[in-house]
This record gives sequence, C-alpha cells and structure tokens, in this order.
Amino acid sequence: MNSLEWSNVRREKGLTIFFISFVLVLLVLFECSTFCNIQLCLLPLFIHFGPTEKLNLKDVNEYKYLNQSNCYAISGVDDAEQFHIVKEALDIVHVSEEDQESVFAMLAAVLWLGNISFNMIDNENHVEAVADESLINVAQLIGCETVDLNLALSTRKMRVGHDNIIQKLTLSQAIDTRDALAKSIYACLFEWLVEQINKSLAVGKRRTGRSISILDIYGFESFGVCFAYAALRNSFEQFCINYANERLQQHFNRHLFKLEQEEYFQDGIDWAKVDFDDNQDCLNLFEKHLFMNCASSNLIFFKSYMQKPLGLLSLLDEESTFPNGTDITFANKLKQHLNSNPCFRGEREKAFTVSHFAGEVTYDTTAFLEKNRDLLHLDSIQLLSLCLCHLPQIFASNMLNQSEKAVVGPLHKAGGADSQKLSVATKFKSQLFQLMQRLESTTPHFIRCIKPNNLQSPGSYEQGLVLQQLRCCGVLEVVRISRSGFPSRMSHQKFARRYGFLLLENVASQDPLSVSVAILHQFNILPEMYQVGYTKLFFRTGQIGILEDTRNHTLHGILRVQSCFRGHQARRHFKELQRGIATLQSFVRGEKARQEFAVLLQRHRAAVVIQKWIKGRNAKKTFKKINDASIVIQSVIRGWLVRRCSQDIGLVKPGGSKENESDEVLVKSSFLSEVQRRVLKAEAALREKEEENDILHQRLQQYESRWSEYEVKMKSMEEVWQKQMRSLQSSLSIAKKSLAVDESERNSDASVNTSDEREYCWDTGSNHKGPESNGLRPMSAGLSVISRLAEEFEQRSQVFGDDAKFLVEVKSGQVEASLNPDRELRRLKQMFETWKKDYAVRLRETKVVLNKLGNEEGALDRVKKKWWGRRNSTRDT
Repeated sequence: MNSLEWSNVRREKGLTIFFISFVLVLLVLFECSTFCNIQLCLLPLFIHFGPTEKLNLKDVNEYKYLNQSNCYAISGVDDAEQFHIVKEALDIVHVSEEDQESVFAMLAAVLWLGNISFNMIDNENHVEAVADESLINVAQLIGCETVDLNLALSTRKMRVGHDNIIQKLTLSQAIDTRDALAKSIYACLFEWLVEQINKSLAVGKRRTGRSISILDIYGFESFGVCFAYAALRNSFEQFCINYANERLQQHFNRHLFKLEQEEYFQDGIDWAKVDFDDNQDCLNLFEKHLFMNCASSNLIFFKSYMQKPLGLLSLLDEESTFPNGTDITFANKLKQHLNSNPCFRGEREKAFTVSHFAGEVTYDTTAFLEKNRDLLHLDSIQLLSLCLCHLPQIFASNMLNQSEKAVVGPLHKAGGADSQKLSVATKFKSQLFQLMQRLESTTPHFIRCIKPNNLQSPGSYEQGLVLQQLRCCGVLEVVRISRSGFPSRMSHQKFARRYGFLLLENVASQDPLSVSVAILHQFNILPEMYQVGYTKLFFRTGQIGILEDTRNHTLHGILRVQSCFRGHQARRHFKELQRGIATLQSFVRGEKARQEFAVLLQRHRAAVVIQKWIKGRNAKKTFKKINDASIVIQSVIRGWLVRRCSQDIGLVKPGGSKENESDEVLVKSSFLSEVQRRVLKAEAALREKEEENDILHQRLQQYESRWSEYEVKMKSMEEVWQKQMRSLQSSLSIAKKSLAVDESERNSDASVNTSDEREYCWDTGSNHKGPESNGLRPMSAGLSVISRLAEEFEQRSQVFGDDAKFLVEVKSGQVEASLNPDRELRRLKQMFETWKKDYAVRLRETKVVLNKLGNEEGALDRVKKKWWGRRNSTRDT
C-alpha cells in the first residue's frame, strides 16, 4: 500500500500536503534561534521559523510543492508539539541521530527539487537546470555534484547498438524527470522508515505465534460531487484509494454477511436471511483482465476480446504502455469498452463515473497516464547510487532490485518480448492482494469511522451525510444482523468443558450436548435467547456474559478456598519449621554454653593454680625478708655489744692526758646516744619479729595438731583396711586350699579310672562324656575365678594404698596439688567401701559355686565307687 506515498508530494488547492501518520514535522529537527507555532504542511517538512543553516530552509510559501495547496495550517494542531512527539517516537524505535538527520535531509531535498527551474538552450526546446540555490542545495543534501545532478535532470542516456547516446530533454520531459526523482525519494524514504520501525519492533520476538495488527486505511474520497470543494477533481489517487476501499468493503461484507449467515444455515438453526448490497460488480469493473497478442507493431486481439468485459486497471496499463497514449484516448477507450457495465458511466470530455458502494464518484482522467507510468529513468537511479549519503545509496539499491522483477507487458514488439516496468496501478493492486491474503488468515474486527461534516469543524453534525455513510457502508444491515443474530457462539464440547463444573447435579448422560442443555436449563436462559445447532450453541447478546459472571464468581470462591487451604498448609509447615529451628537453636546454644563453660572452668582452674603459686612465692619472699632482717638486727646487736665491750675495756687502760680523756668522753657520749637509738630501733623490730614468730608458731601448732589428727585417722583407717585385707586373704587362702585338695583327689581318681572308662565307655552311652568334661572343666573354671578375684584384690589394695599415701603427702605439704585432701579422702573411703561390699558379694557367690561343685563331685565319687564295687564284684565272679 506504499505505492501512493509519492502522491503526497503534490496536492490540489485546499488540501494540506501531508499523509504520513507519524506526523513528520521532521525537517526542523535542529534547534533554531526563533521558533514560532506554525502548522504543518506537506511532508510536514517545514515549519515557519528562521531559516536553518544546515538544511537551508526558507519560508513555507517559497516552496512550489507546498504553496500549490494554499493551506498551511490545521486548526487545533500544534505542529511544534507534534514534531517533538515524532522525534521521541524515532528515538523509541532506535532510529539513530545520524539516520534522523539523513531523513530530514532527504525531505528537504524533495522540497528543493520542486524549486529547480530550467532554461531553454536551443531552438528545439531543449533545456538545462538553472544553477541557482535550489540546485546547489539539492546536490548538497543528497551528497552529489551539481554537474551530475544537472545532467541527470536535463539529459538521458540511451544505448543504441554498441554506442551510448546522450539525449537532451525538453522542458516537459525535464519537469517530469524532476518530479519523478522527488516522488521516488519520498516513496523510498517512507518504505525505509517502515522497514526500520518493523525491524526495531521485531527484535527478540519469535517469527511464529499470535499477534494483533491494526490496519488504518484511506477513507473513501470524492471531490467535486459529494463534498464541499467543487473545484477539486477526483484524480488517480482517489481512483486507487476508492478501489482499495471497494476491496476492503468486499472483505467486510464477506465476514459480516456472507460467512455469518452461511454459518447459521450450515448449523441448522432458524434464521431469516438478511439481504445486503454486494459490491462484486464494482470490483469486476476494476479487476477484469485484457487478453491480447501481438504479431506486429499493430495490436491483433483474440476473438474472445470482444466477448469478455475489460477492467479499468487493465485498460489503464494498456494505454500507459502506448507511447502516443493520452488522457483523452484513455477516456474514450473506457467509454468504448465499459459502457455495458452497470457500475460505469462515461461523461463528457475526459471524465467517467463509477458507482461505488459509498456512492457515485466522477473521475477526471487528467494526468492518469502520467501518474501511472514509472517515469524515473535509470540515470536518476545511477545518480542516487553515486551519492555520498547512505540513504540515497539504499534507495538506488532497492529500486534496482525492483526493476529486475519486471513483468512481460501486454504488448510484444516485433523483435521479441520486451520486459516492461511495473506500473503504479499494478504495484498497488499487487500490494492490495497481499494485504487481503494476510487479512483472510486472521480473525477480523471492524471499526467504521464516520465523517460528521465536510468542513472538518468540531461540534458540527450533518445528519444527512452521516445517514448516507451508514447506508453506503452497510452499517444498518450489520446492526440488523447483530440485533437479530447470535454474535456469541461456542461448540458443544467447549461450552460443556467451560461451564460444566457449574452444574449442581450430575447429568445422567455425559455427552457434551446433554451437559450444555442442562446448564442452560439450570440458569433459566430463555429459549428465544439461544439456539442449539448441530455442532455449536448460538447466543444472543448478553447471555454469555451472565454465564461468565457466574463462572468467574465461582472460580473466585474456589480460589479463595484454595488460598485458605494453601495458607493453612503453609502456616502449619511454617510452625513445624519454627519448632524445628527453635529445637536446633536450643541444641546449638546449649553446646555453645557447654563449650564456654568448659573454657571458663579451665581458666578458673588455671587461675587457682597461678594464685597458689603467686601466694607461695610471696610468702617465701616475705619469709626471706624477715629472715634477712633478723640476721641484720642480730648482726647489728652483736656488733654493738662487741663494740661496747671493747670500749669499756679501752676506758680501763691507763695512760693518756686529760685532754684526750675529755675528747674521748665527748665521743663516747655521742656514740652512746647513737647506739642507744639504734638499739631501741632494733628492739622494736625484734619485738615485731617475735610477735610474727609467735603467730607463725601458733599456726604451726595448729597444723601439727591437724596433722596428728589426720595421722590418727589414717592409722585407724589403715588398721581397718589391714584387718579387712587379712580377713579377705585368710578366706582366699582357705578357698585355695580347699580347691587344691579337691583337685588332687580328682586327679587321683581320674588316673585310676581312666583305663576302665575306656574299656566300658559303651555302658555309659551318650550321657558319659569323660572325666575332662565332667570334673576337670568345672574345677578349672573355679580356679580361674579364684585367681581373678585374688588378682583384683591385689590390684585394688595397691591402688587404694597408693591413693591414700598420695593424699597424706598432699595434706602434709610434701606434694603440691590443686585438690582438697579431706574431700578426696572421703571420696576414696566411699569408693573402698563400695568395692569392699561388691567384692564380698562376689566372694560369697564364688563360695556358693565352689560348694555346689564340691557336692557334685562327691556325688560323682559315690557313683564311681558304686560302679567300681560292681565292677570288682563282677570280676571276682
């Protein structure tokens, strides 16, 4: 549907020259010193503000492509705001700044192309482009040389045989070439933008899957007949647009009238057929083909040519291929071949009328052939391919690819078939058919836009115009079918599967139709509000909504119940986890507390040991100081006594003068006072030491008294232990002696009876197992028990003796240990009493076992003696 974009370059008077739905205010992309709120014209390429340096823009009315319509603004449309919206949209679809600048440069080049003029250079009406600012700006914007652009617009290269000939163009040909280049740039730019947007939207998406597409198409257009501007003509653009609307109206009729009613009839429901206006005749008028053959330069038609109707499009393409074809010859050919069609009526001069579904439209064939022909020559494409800008190069590549897809035209020259370029009408028809194929693969939903008035003024509502549009578009018939029809439908299986769980009671038959009918009866849906078909259920408007509301309410309740149940399960699971975590935490905290307590206990014990060591060291230091002080005092006193004695002896010595005696007296008195002072000090220190010595003597006496008490206790305990040990030893020796006597007797008896037992072992049978099994084994077991008891006694007595000796040494201070000797002694006594009781019990049990073994052995001896007596008596006999 892009083939008509070039038509937006030029418009008639009274129409704004823009179509692009993304509102291109594109040209003024660059910031300017002044910005006025002017409305958008043509490719909204232009807004009134100061000229820009980069694009060299001028006022809007100075461009020929813009000032032809004489319409520069639309009431209520802010072009500046729309321009910024377009820029934001281009940024969103990831069109780079460089590409945006190139887009705006191409649009500016289209505007400047319209201003290029031509001068005559000879009498044959040949022209060349005027080298003014328009030509320079176009060359600068598309990135080519001015000379190359001039040659492309004013000349044409032709190949004749092996030679290339440059043909100069006339004024009309040059103007056509210029306009064709502008239209091609505009159309290629539009297609490139669509491609970039589609690429951006398709990033990261799968190629398969469901999608929602919106088709916004041309509205039905008619000028000079039904609308306000009587001076306007319906030209080639309106012809193509209305053809597209006819095809889409056929699609609309097919889905809303034909397929809808066919479905009712196929499913066997009661339905009164609704008639509608079918536009198939109008489509046949456009699309019938012309079949012909060429044997020479003149056309020779098949015989079927006059029998089959011809189409508008095929006749247009045929006339466009003739070099001498004109708009008048085209109009005459239409009148000649299509007057029999009820949808066609020929008019005077170059006009004809077509009865469309929306009404009759009179078309003026002026410029039909020119607009249908693809006037862009290969020279222009080569010019674009040599441009420095990347967009013209892309355009040239796309156009060359399209030119390679040529079709064989209806005319064949004598030299053979010549491939012709696709006409605009043919391209448009091909794109339209591709669109229809895609629409047929979708589920369509239609929205009709009704034009309220022809003045484009808000708040104005023309009832006649609106009613005419509603009738022509078939909206009234659609409303009639919607009111009396069944817009909601669903297969039996889907209906039963979707609403079957709403049944309060189980249905006897579980087939989908029975379940569906039961659902309808349960919800009291009136019979006239639905119909049951062969495969589907048909409902009038609003009935499915009731079922959906009930279903949603029920599902909501089910979800509430499920959520409550899941919440209950989650809370129970959470509480279990919480209890487990609390138990685990308690174990961990307990383990940590035990570890910390063990560390603290170890530290405490270490601290106690350190404190004891420090206290002992301090006591030793104190004792050493006292001892040293005592020694010093004693030495001082002894020295003093010795000196005093020596002085007294010296006084008694004869000889010496009185003076010396007086000096000696003085010295002695001072010396005596000093000695007395020292003696007093020494006596005080001595008294202190004596007091300390008394205290130490008292402590020593206390320790000695305690030591004597402990010795008495230890002696008494040792006596008790010795007595107990002696009693145990005596009992043990008695047991050993008795066992030894018994064992000797057994051995003697066993030696005497061994030979006889060997001879008569058959007499005892299985009960007699020999002396080893009956006598020796029990005795050896008894001896082993007694020996273990004796060993245990020796070991225990040694252990208890060593422990008691160690505690006595600790108590006396001979050995340093961090333990309480009194408490340990009591604990040792308890252990001894416990072991003694246990040992006595085991000793008694051993005696009982030994006595039992002794009795058994005595009985065995008596049996043996009896047997031996019998044996001897038998021998004697």
